[in-house]
Amino acid sequence: MAASIYLIPTVLAEGETRCLPVYILEAVKKCSVFFVENERTARRYLKLLWKEMVIDDYQWHNMKEANAAVKSSFLQCIKEERTIGIISEAGCPGVADPGQALVSIAQQMNVTVKPLVGPNSVLLALMASGMNGQHFQFLGYLPIDQSKRVQAIKELEAASKDKNCTQIFIETPYRNNQLMESLIKSCQPQTLICVAADITAPTEFIHTKTAKQWKTALPPLHKRPSIFLLYSGE
Repeated sequence: MAASIYLIPTVLAEGETRCLPVYILEAVKKCSVFFVENERTARRYLKLLWKEMVIDDYQWHNMKEANAAVKSSFLQCIKEERTIGIISEAGCPGVADPGQALVSIAQQMNVTVKPLVGPNSVLLALMASGMNGQHFQFLGYLPIDQSKRVQAIKELEAASKDKNCTQIFIETPYRNNQLMESLIKSCQPQTLICVAADITAPTEFIHTKTAKQWKTALPPLHKRPSIFLLYSGE
Protein backbone atom coordinates (compact mmCIF):
# COMPACT_ATOMS: atom_id res chain seq x y z
CA MET A 1 0.00 0.00 0.00
CA ALA A 2 1.56 3.28 -1.12
CA ALA A 3 1.77 6.40 1.03
CA SER A 4 -0.82 9.12 0.58
CA ILE A 5 -1.21 12.67 1.86
CA TYR A 6 -4.46 14.31 2.96
CA LEU A 7 -4.55 18.10 3.15
CA ILE A 8 -7.09 18.55 5.92
CA PRO A 9 -8.85 21.93 6.20
CA THR A 10 -9.73 23.28 9.60
CA VAL A 11 -12.06 25.97 10.89
CA LEU A 12 -11.49 29.70 10.46
CA ALA A 13 -13.45 30.57 13.61
CA GLU A 14 -13.08 28.39 16.71
CA GLY A 15 -15.80 25.79 17.04
CA GLU A 16 -17.50 26.70 13.75
CA THR A 17 -17.53 23.24 12.18
CA ARG A 18 -20.76 23.68 10.21
CA CYS A 19 -18.79 24.70 7.12
CA LEU A 20 -16.78 21.47 7.09
CA PRO A 21 -17.88 18.63 4.77
CA VAL A 22 -18.45 15.18 6.27
CA TYR A 23 -15.72 13.55 4.23
CA ILE A 24 -13.02 15.36 6.23
CA LEU A 25 -13.72 13.03 9.16
CA GLU A 26 -13.52 10.04 6.83
CA ALA A 27 -10.04 11.17 5.74
CA VAL A 28 -8.91 11.79 9.33
CA LYS A 29 -9.82 8.21 10.24
CA LYS A 30 -7.52 6.92 7.49
CA CYS A 31 -4.47 8.78 8.78
CA SER A 32 -1.93 7.38 11.22
CA VAL A 33 0.38 10.38 11.43
CA PHE A 34 -0.23 14.13 11.40
CA PHE A 35 2.03 17.04 10.47
CA VAL A 36 0.50 20.14 12.06
CA GLU A 37 1.22 23.81 12.58
CA ASN A 38 0.24 23.66 16.26
CA GLU A 39 -0.15 20.29 17.95
CA ARG A 40 -2.33 21.50 20.84
CA THR A 41 -4.96 23.17 18.64
CA ALA A 42 -4.82 20.39 16.04
CA ARG A 43 -5.51 17.77 18.71
CA ARG A 44 -8.42 19.84 20.05
CA TYR A 45 -9.80 20.28 16.55
CA LEU A 46 -9.70 16.57 15.72
CA LYS A 47 -11.34 15.65 19.03
CA LEU A 48 -14.09 18.12 18.15
CA LEU A 49 -14.63 16.26 14.87
CA TRP A 50 -14.23 12.78 16.35
CA LYS A 51 -14.90 12.51 20.09
CA GLU A 52 -13.86 8.86 20.23
CA MET A 53 -10.42 9.54 18.77
CA VAL A 54 -7.58 8.30 21.01
CA ILE A 55 -5.07 11.08 20.42
CA ASP A 56 -2.05 9.17 21.75
CA ASP A 57 -2.57 6.40 19.18
CA TYR A 58 -1.29 8.77 16.48
CA GLN A 59 2.11 10.18 15.61
CA TRP A 60 2.44 13.98 15.70
CA HIS A 61 4.98 16.32 14.08
CA ASN A 62 5.16 20.11 14.30
CA MET A 63 5.59 21.57 10.80
CA LYS A 64 5.48 25.30 11.67
CA GLU A 65 9.10 25.41 10.59
CA ALA A 66 9.79 22.94 7.79
CA ASN A 67 13.37 22.35 8.93
CA ALA A 68 15.61 19.42 8.00
CA ALA A 69 14.36 17.26 10.89
CA VAL A 70 10.70 17.74 9.94
CA LYS A 71 11.41 17.02 6.28
CA SER A 72 13.37 13.91 7.24
CA SER A 73 10.47 12.64 9.38
CA PHE A 74 8.06 13.31 6.55
CA LEU A 75 10.23 11.38 4.09
CA GLN A 76 10.48 8.49 6.53
CA CYS A 77 6.68 8.35 6.83
CA ILE A 78 6.44 8.23 3.05
CA LYS A 79 8.97 5.38 2.89
CA GLU A 80 6.92 3.53 5.52
CA GLU A 81 3.87 3.95 3.25
CA ARG A 82 1.91 5.78 5.92
CA THR A 83 -1.29 7.75 5.35
CA ILE A 84 -0.40 11.30 6.41
CA GLY A 85 -2.62 14.22 7.38
CA ILE A 86 -1.43 17.82 7.11
CA ILE A 87 -3.28 20.44 9.19
CA SER A 88 -2.53 24.17 9.48
CA GLU A 89 -3.95 26.58 12.06
CA ALA A 90 -6.82 27.95 9.98
CA GLY A 91 -8.31 27.24 6.58
CA CYS A 92 -6.49 25.12 4.01
CA PRO A 93 -2.90 23.85 4.32
CA GLY A 94 -0.55 25.33 1.74
CA VAL A 95 -2.75 28.35 0.93
CA ALA A 96 -1.47 31.27 3.01
CA ASP A 97 -0.63 28.63 5.63
CA PRO A 98 2.19 26.11 6.23
CA GLY A 99 2.22 22.82 4.41
CA GLN A 100 3.52 23.80 0.99
CA ALA A 101 7.07 22.62 1.66
CA LEU A 102 5.91 19.14 2.64
CA VAL A 103 3.50 18.91 -0.29
CA SER A 104 6.37 19.84 -2.59
CA ILE A 105 8.36 16.89 -1.23
CA ALA A 106 5.38 14.58 -1.75
CA GLN A 107 5.05 15.72 -5.37
CA GLN A 108 8.76 15.13 -5.97
CA MET A 109 8.34 11.61 -4.54
CA ASN A 110 5.31 11.00 -6.80
CA VAL A 111 3.08 10.46 -3.75
CA THR A 112 -0.69 10.88 -4.07
CA VAL A 113 -1.80 14.23 -2.57
CA LYS A 114 -5.50 14.63 -1.78
CA PRO A 115 -6.65 18.24 -1.16
CA LEU A 116 -9.92 18.33 0.78
CA VAL A 117 -12.61 20.98 0.45
CA GLY A 118 -12.95 23.38 3.37
CA PRO A 119 -13.17 27.08 4.29
CA ASN A 120 -10.47 29.35 2.89
CA SER A 121 -10.60 32.98 3.95
CA VAL A 122 -8.93 34.28 0.79
CA LEU A 123 -11.49 32.72 -1.55
CA LEU A 124 -14.50 33.38 0.71
CA ALA A 125 -13.56 37.05 0.98
CA LEU A 126 -13.11 37.32 -2.79
CA MET A 127 -16.48 35.64 -3.40
CA ALA A 128 -18.28 38.10 -1.13
CA SER A 129 -16.40 41.24 -2.18
CA GLY A 130 -18.06 41.89 -5.53
CA MET A 131 -14.60 42.48 -7.00
CA ASN A 132 -13.00 40.85 -10.04
CA GLY A 133 -12.91 37.09 -9.45
CA GLN A 134 -11.46 36.35 -12.89
CA HIS A 135 -8.17 38.15 -12.30
CA PHE A 136 -6.75 38.49 -8.78
CA GLN A 137 -3.57 38.00 -6.80
CA PHE A 138 -2.85 37.21 -3.18
CA LEU A 139 0.13 39.10 -1.75
CA GLY A 140 0.36 37.95 1.87
CA TYR A 141 1.57 40.71 4.20
CA LEU A 142 2.35 44.27 3.18
CA PRO A 143 5.47 45.99 4.61
CA ILE A 144 5.30 47.08 8.26
CA ASP A 145 7.35 50.24 7.72
CA GLN A 146 4.86 53.05 7.13
CA SER A 147 6.59 54.67 4.15
CA LYS A 148 7.18 51.31 2.45
CA ARG A 149 3.58 50.31 3.16
CA VAL A 150 2.19 53.48 1.58
CA GLN A 151 4.41 52.90 -1.46
CA ALA A 152 3.22 49.29 -1.72
CA ILE A 153 -0.44 50.34 -1.49
CA LYS A 154 -0.03 52.90 -4.26
CA GLU A 155 1.72 50.33 -6.45
CA LEU A 156 -1.05 47.79 -5.84
CA GLU A 157 -3.69 50.37 -6.64
CA ALA A 158 -1.95 51.32 -9.90
CA ALA A 159 -1.53 47.65 -10.86
CA SER A 160 -5.20 46.95 -10.09
CA LYS A 161 -6.28 49.74 -12.41
CA ASP A 162 -3.81 48.86 -15.15
CA LYS A 163 -4.53 45.09 -15.13
CA ASN A 164 -8.16 45.12 -13.90
CA CYS A 165 -6.97 42.92 -11.03
CA THR A 166 -8.22 42.44 -7.47
CA GLN A 167 -5.42 42.72 -4.91
CA ILE A 168 -5.78 40.57 -1.76
CA PHE A 169 -3.63 40.83 1.37
CA ILE A 170 -3.62 40.22 5.12
CA GLU A 171 -2.20 41.69 8.30
CA THR A 172 -1.40 40.53 11.82
CA PRO A 173 -4.74 41.08 13.62
CA TYR A 174 -3.39 43.58 16.16
CA ARG A 175 -2.20 45.82 13.30
CA ASN A 176 -5.46 45.74 11.31
CA ASN A 177 -6.56 49.23 12.32
CA GLN A 178 -3.24 50.76 11.27
CA LEU A 179 -3.45 49.02 7.88
CA MET A 180 -6.99 50.28 7.36
CA GLU A 181 -5.91 53.83 8.13
CA SER A 182 -3.05 53.54 5.65
CA LEU A 183 -5.43 52.26 2.97
CA ILE A 184 -7.96 55.07 3.23
CA LYS A 185 -5.23 57.72 3.36
CA SER A 186 -3.18 56.31 0.48
CA CYS A 187 -5.87 55.22 -2.00
CA GLN A 188 -7.81 57.36 -4.43
CA PRO A 189 -11.30 58.27 -3.09
CA GLN A 190 -13.16 55.94 -5.50
CA THR A 191 -10.89 52.92 -5.09
CA LEU A 192 -12.86 50.00 -3.66
CA ILE A 193 -11.68 48.37 -0.43
CA CYS A 194 -13.27 45.23 0.99
CA VAL A 195 -12.82 44.27 4.63
CA ALA A 196 -13.66 40.66 5.51
CA ALA A 197 -13.34 39.97 9.24
CA ASP A 198 -14.25 36.94 11.39
CA ILE A 199 -15.22 34.89 8.34
CA THR A 200 -17.66 32.04 9.21
CA ALA A 201 -18.04 33.30 12.81
CA PRO A 202 -21.29 34.76 14.20
CA THR A 203 -19.56 38.18 14.12
CA GLU A 204 -18.68 37.87 10.41
CA PHE A 205 -18.25 41.26 8.74
CA ILE A 206 -17.73 41.54 4.96
CA HIS A 207 -18.28 44.95 3.35
CA THR A 208 -16.98 46.69 0.24
CA LYS A 209 -16.88 50.48 0.14
CA THR A 210 -14.84 53.19 -1.54
CA ALA A 211 -11.88 54.65 0.33
CA LYS A 212 -13.91 57.85 0.72
CA GLN A 213 -16.86 55.98 2.24
CA TRP A 214 -14.66 54.08 4.69
CA LYS A 215 -13.34 57.36 6.11
CA THR A 216 -16.66 57.97 7.83
CA ALA A 217 -17.37 54.36 8.80
CA LEU A 218 -14.18 52.69 10.02
CA PRO A 219 -14.97 49.26 11.50
CA PRO A 220 -13.31 48.05 14.73
CA LEU A 221 -10.80 45.45 13.51
CA HIS A 222 -8.31 45.15 16.38
CA LYS A 223 -7.36 41.49 16.91
CA ARG A 224 -10.06 40.27 14.48
CA PRO A 225 -8.74 37.87 11.78
CA SER A 226 -9.24 39.85 8.58
CA ILE A 227 -8.66 39.80 4.84
CA PHE A 228 -8.33 43.01 2.83
CA LEU A 229 -9.10 43.44 -0.88
CA LEU A 230 -8.42 46.41 -3.11
CA TYR A 231 -9.82 47.09 -6.57
CA SER A 232 -9.46 50.13 -8.81
CA GLY A 233 -10.08 48.46 -12.16
CA GLU A 234 -12.91 49.03 -14.59
